[in-house]
Formats: sequence, structure tokens, C-alpha cells
Amino acid sequence: MALALRCARLIDVEAGEVLTDRTVLVEGERIAAVQPSATPVPEGVEVIDLGEATLSPGLIDLHTHLIGIAACGDPAREMRQSAAQQAFESIGHARDTLLAGFTTVRDLGAYRAFVDTALRDAIDNGTVLGPRMAVAGAYVTVSTGGGMITGLAHDIELPREFRFGSVRGVDDIRERVREILHGGADVIKLIGTGAVMAAGTVPGAPELTEAQMLAAAEEASFYGAYVAVHAHGTEGIKMAVRAGVRSIEHGCYLDDEGIELMLRHGTYLSADIWWSDWLTEHADAAGFDPETQDKNDHATVAQREAFTKAVHAGVKIGFGTDAGAFPHGMQTRQLAALCTYGMTPMQAMRAATLTGAECMGWEDRVGSITPGKYADLIAVPGTSGDVSAFEDVRFVMKGGQVVKNDLTAGH
Repeated sequence: MALALRCARLIDVEAGEVLTDRTVLVEGERIAAVQPSATPVPEGVEVIDLGEATLSPGLIDLHTHLIGIAACGDPAREMRQSAAQQAFESIGHARDTLLAGFTTVRDLGAYRAFVDTALRDAIDNGTVLGPRMAVAGAYVTVSTGGGMITGLAHDIELPREFRFGSVRGVDDIRERVREILHGGADVIKLIGTGAVMAAGTVPGAPELTEAQMLAAAEEASFYGAYVAVHAHGTEGIKMAVRAGVRSIEHGCYLDDEGIELMLRHGTYLSADIWWSDWLTEHADAAGFDPETQDKNDHATVAQREAFTKAVHAGVKIGFGTDAGAFPHGMQTRQLAALCTYGMTPMQAMRAATLTGAECMGWEDRVGSITPGKYADLIAVPGTSGDVSAFEDVRFVMKGGQVVKNDLTAGH
């Protein structure tokens, strides 16, 4: 089926400019052409007039957790759900994410292995409404590290599905990477340092060695995959970058030397600089304990300072929110935070579209309104100058299918 979307403004993230009075022609699931609205639409093509709206590429979140209990400060609650319960619950998370304007996500791990691959496949075959997903399958982590459910009594042993990615030495990590990729993962997620939300771990402390991360990156490359590393601490970040990973997640204690390393290696930064605002307001209700709150408060100040430095230095920055730590569907609130801490509105939009696609290796299919790419498009009312407008996405198209239209019912 052929469609034409007519809009007052269109964000061209490749050129870094906003075009006026444009029509996007869609054939099947792909973009066929972008033309001035004054150019006649081919006969028989259905026209959807979005009025004064601004059309944008579908947004990309490089760091989500669609599996598991959202906005919960007690990871042990995961043990009170079955895999089936988590899978069904994730359907709502996926729907909320898509309807908020995120047509693509990189889902970076779940405590219970491989529920994310099932969700991805259900979306791909049309059973479930949700974004395109690249998934990590399971965290690769040390046995008491940031990717494990910690804080349990010493004589409680987690079921294997909750410790599938637990590793020790270099050979062990190679085996685990292979198993996770064979299990259907698209990307490997390493927990390189301690975590804010893992009881007893120290965010600044390395938990994997550089040799382990190098082995993981090499092993993943054999399968055409890559590695993303959870790394708060300064040394953990540097070890990961030197190991050749694709992206650093969080990057709270990134220093000047780390920034230079990232520039030299072309490493992406995916920093969740907004969600701590939500945590500060909702910590008690969501059950976050004082240890977590204290770690978050300290890490947040450092992260935002590091982020601003990275922006000014020219580090490649994508848009990753850690959605799941807060309720799904709220991720667009981070766009304004990116601007608060150093980005221009267009830089923020590029981070959430084209740069995200490049980080994922999906720039040939998503990330811009370009003929040949998937017709993943969203629209917001009014001018595009204020990125906070994207907190109210009114129109969503994924693969040429309109899944939300609160702008107009006219043709």
C-alpha cells in the first residue's frame, strides 16, 4: 500500500536542518521519496495530512530494559515472577515504548536470560506491538557483580537462568559470549564495573579485567556482533575502551584521559543523564534503599559533568535512558536533559536517531528520513525548536503502518 505523509516541518537529521512543507512517500514498509508538498502526489496514493506537525525519524533508545519489573528498587522481586509472567508483562512495556515514539531500541540485558529474545521475535513476527529490538540475552558479569541479583542470603543459590552470564576467567568469558549469541542475542552486554542499583557493589570499582573485555569483544566480532559495557568507574571505562568495545553505558566517572581514548577509538557514549531526576522524586515509593539513593546522588553529579565535557570534546554520543529503571514510555524527557547539559536541540535529535542507528550498525535501515530506509516516522504538534515537544508524540508509523495518530483523521 502506498501512502503520503504531508507535514509543515520535517527534521532532516543528516543535513542538520528543519525543512518546511514536505511530503514523504511510503511504499510498503519503506520510504520511497521525500519531496516538497507542492509536488503532486502520484494518483491513487492515500494522503495523510499532519497539518502543522513536525515529522521526525522514529527515535532510538540505545539502553532499555523491557523485561522485568519496571521502576522497582528491589531486584529480588524478579524471583517472585515466572518467565511467562515477565514475558506477558513485557508486552505492555514494548507497546508503551513504541507509542512514545521509540521505533527502535537496544535492550541491554535482563536478570532472567533470553526472555528478551522471545519478545523481539514476537514483535518481529507481528504477534506483539513494539519497537525493533536488538537484544543482549543476558548480562555478562562476575558472580557477585552489578549484573546479578545481589543482597540475598549467602546460602541462596540463584537458578541458572538468573546467572547464565556469570563468568570467571578469560576462557570462561569467551564461552559465555558464544552461548549468549547462540541463544539468539544480537549484542553482548558486559557489566564492567559495579552498579548503582546492585546492593553491595561499588560503581567506581572494575569488575571485569581488560583481558576479559578484550576477549569478549574479539569473540563477539567473530559472529558479527559487538560489545556494550556498563561502566561507571574511571578505570573500568578506560579498560573497556582499550578493549575495543562499541559503547560505554553510563560513563559517570569519565575523565579527560577517558574522553581522549574514546575519541581515538571512536567509542560511543550512551549516558542516562535524566532518570536520576525521576528516582529522586520517586525513590521511596519505588522501594530504592538509602544505599542506592546515596550512590545515585554521587554518580549523577559526576555523570552530568562528564557528559558536558564529552559533548564539547566531540565524543560520539547516542541516546540511552535505562528505561525500566523508571516507567517505560517516559524516555523522551531525556531530550531536554541533553540540551541542559551541553547539546543543541539538533544534536539531541541526532543522538536519538542517526547516531543511535550508527552505534547499532543499523544506519542502513533506520535513523533518518531517507529513501530506502524503513518508514519509521513520528510527529509532534507545533514547532521543532523545543525538544520538549517530543514528550507528546501524537503520530507513530513503524514500517509503513500507522500505529498511532492523534493528529488527524483526515486524508
